[in-house]
Amino acid sequence: MAATAYSVALLGGARLPAAPRSALLPRRSACQLRLQVADAPRLSLLRVKAASEDTSASGDELIEELKAKWDAVEDKPTVLLYGGGAIVALWLTSVVVGAINAVPLLPKIMELVGLGYTGWFVYRYLLFKESRKELATDIEALKKKITGTE
Repeated sequence: MAATAYSVALLGGARLPAAPRSALLPRRSACQLRLQVADAPRLSLLRVKAASEDTSASGDELIEELKAKWDAVEDKPTVLLYGGGAIVALWLTSVVVGAINAVPLLPKIMELVGLGYTGWFVYRYLLFKESRKELATDIEALKKKITGTE
């Protein structure tokens, strides 16, 4: 009804003849039907059956495992402090990014800077074999420094 009123208003009072309902439906040819029947054996090869064994842990087992891990933690206040700090840092980062996105031209400039840095990083560390080896040694040194095995 709304489409008819719109067309009347659009055409200045002239009404379009109503199309029969069957004219709006797509027609299927016999060729399309034959293709669908011919493809049926191939499609049946793609069926996947689910495994009968249940490998997922139940909710109770998961809760018990989490309780056991929490009980194994020795310094619980420090873990809670780090977790809370991580949540606050994530929230603060979200606020800063939202503020940057509010400045009209700054997000595009930041995208350009990020694209430039990505291009430089690929050229510097990923393009040549020697530089990839250098990057791998730098990452291993950083891992050792973080874990304290150095």
